Amino acid sequence: MISFLFRGILRDSQRSRLPVIIIASGVMLTVVLSAWMTGILGDVVDLSAKFTTGHVKIMTRAYAENESQMPNDLAILGVAELKDQLNQDYPDMEWVERIHFGGLMDLPDQNGETKAQGPVSGLAVDLFDERSGESERLAITKSLQSGRVPTKSKEILVSDAFAKKIDLQLGDEITFFGSTMNGSMTFQNFNVVGTVSFGSAALDRGGIIVDLSDAKQVLDMEDAAGELLGYLPGGKYNDKKAASFAAAFNEKYADNPDEFAPTMLALRDQNDLATILDYTDIIGTIFVSIFVFAMSIVLWNTGLLGGLRRYKEFGIRLALGESKSHIYKTQIYESILIGLIGSVFGTLLGLGLAFYLQEVGLDFSELTKNAAGGMMLPSVYRANIQPSAFYLGFIPGLFSMVLGTALSGIGIFKRNTAQLFKELEV
Repeated sequence: MISFLFRGILRDSQRSRLPVIIIASGVMLTVVLSAWMTGILGDVVDLSAKFTTGHVKIMTRAYAENESQMPNDLAILGVAELKDQLNQDYPDMEWVERIHFGGLMDLPDQNGETKAQGPVSGLAVDLFDERSGESERLAITKSLQSGRVPTKSKEILVSDAFAKKIDLQLGDEITFFGSTMNGSMTFQNFNVVGTVSFGSAALDRGGIIVDLSDAKQVLDMEDAAGELLGYLPGGKYNDKKAASFAAAFNEKYADNPDEFAPTMLALRDQNDLATILDYTDIIGTIFVSIFVFAMSIVLWNTGLLGGLRRYKEFGIRLALGESKSHIYKTQIYESILIGLIGSVFGTLLGLGLAFYLQEVGLDFSELTKNAAGGMMLPSVYRANIQPSAFYLGFIPGLFSMVLGTALSGIGIFKRNTAQLFKELEV
């Protein structure tokens, strides 16, 4: 029977062309939008984890309450000892020190007088130790617009946008003005060896990157760090595991009243990322539900129109002794075949477009350049093709076609045989 129905679909293209086009279009949109939204939300979480939150983050309680102010006077002391303990308690995790700081960057002219200056937001990471993996984690080499990564003390990376703003050139010596951990004024000359662009307004607006050792010297933070970031094995965030680690760690210090006692936060508890994580989990269901509903309505109407056009066919089949239930069943089988054909074409088209968005992406830098808040937002949004993209479209493609046919096919039972014979005579 399947072979017979398939030949009928191919021979009577007018009967199947419109449903196949509708299904293919809907499936394509389902695949593309699902992959794109998954990519966008995944990029936001991944970017935040790499640059600001880690999979878990350890700070002092006082620092955590004022984190947006980068209060290095409330930083963790004795960080080396704490890091050794963490390596024993969580041997599979990778722990890195970070220092966030702010200040003023001054570019002198050839006479040593100020040529240009501007506020900067600094990030200190371990660039000199390859075992830290910080260069790869932050994709610093890929983000270089010019120059190279610092390899020795007093070398600095400056955001490409900031460098262009103040006409900064490679090899220029610039002076950083800021305050130490103890509140005293500090300044230090740095040699610009590279410019970077991370594709995030929060980082590219006025960011600088220095090695951790330089920051500790300049800010009087020997054996201290603003934050300790922990990363789970494989670099993939696991919400349940991170939450359990944070709960167990904080339990150890529950009875310690010291405001400088360390506290651990999971990624979901930072920068309003809990909503994004929860939304990511249900995004597939949302898209499938929307498209099943919309496509079912369209295909219901398509089925009604097709059914009206095929009443003569139904009359002939009834005249030959075929039962109404058998006609109804063959319509369902036929709709399954049409749904499969449309879903295959739609999935292939959707995967092709999703792959383009994954490799090229869409640039929304003009919309995100003034973004505020702690959430890291990429400027180029890309799709992310997950294994579910290969079968997700078949759910609305098949279900909506079958549902639409089932609803429209009920009309067969509402018509009596005499009426169908009368229509056959016409």
